[in-house]
Amino acid sequence: MKLLPHARKTLRPALLAGLVAALTLPLGAAAGQASSAAAPKPTIVIEHGAFADASGFATTIASLQNAGYPVYAPANPLRGLSIDSAYLKSFLTTVSGPIVLVGHSYGGAVITDAATGNPNVKALVYLAAYALADGENAATAATLGGGSSTLPQHLVYRPYPGAPQQDADAYIDPAYFRQIFAQDVPTAQTAMLAATQRPVTVSALTEPSTTPAWQSIPSWYLVALDDHAIPPVAEQAMAARAGAHTTRVHSSHAVMVSHPDTVTRLILTAMAATSK
Repeated sequence: MKLLPHARKTLRPALLAGLVAALTLPLGAAAGQASSAAAPKPTIVIEHGAFADASGFATTIASLQNAGYPVYAPANPLRGLSIDSAYLKSFLTTVSGPIVLVGHSYGGAVITDAATGNPNVKALVYLAAYALADGENAATAATLGGGSSTLPQHLVYRPYPGAPQQDADAYIDPAYFRQIFAQDVPTAQTAMLAATQRPVTVSALTEPSTTPAWQSIPSWYLVALDDHAIPPVAEQAMAARAGAHTTRVHSSHAVMVSHPDTVTRLILTAMAATSK
């Protein structure tokens, strides 16, 4: 069938418009998919506490890495709250994109100071940790809620070079390590943890905190109900004060060792809630 000249003129613009639309829609959809795929996954940065190192997080780190998340667990200097938080703060400047910051025990005090003013930190996760207020130190925070611990009575003090007067490195007496730090972890494993524990300076536990990051960054808190290092009532008081999303588990202070799956789930929960 032949088309009249005026019909061909009418159809050409229509065909051209249809062709442009057909090409444009898939390109737009592809661009949307590319934009979604390009969105970076949050990076998890873990700060271990005193009397430990990052190896206690081995199971959780492996689970997060297997799920495709980048994870860092830099060594905590354990030299003093201002020194330790400054070190972590500088480390965080090298991480691009959103960050979920995790702290255990004294590591909680460090992340509380280090994350302040960093817009990339989207969530704070406290694991049986010190979520300190402005001007507060770890030693006084341990008494919140009327709690008490035998930890101070079972510390062993050793000198370190250049220590200020009356300062020293503090270790948990290996004879009491399992009882205080990890009573729900197998004996052979706690013996290894006791032997390899990293000391913290006494002054680090008495140095006051600064403006807390939990005032401006959403937080999650895992309370260890059987903790013999930080009293559980103190943990719950700090969690409530920070307005943290709180989970409780029957665990020793070494919650990352005895309950790694619970720790992993809490980190993923914080990540999901702040990635929307």
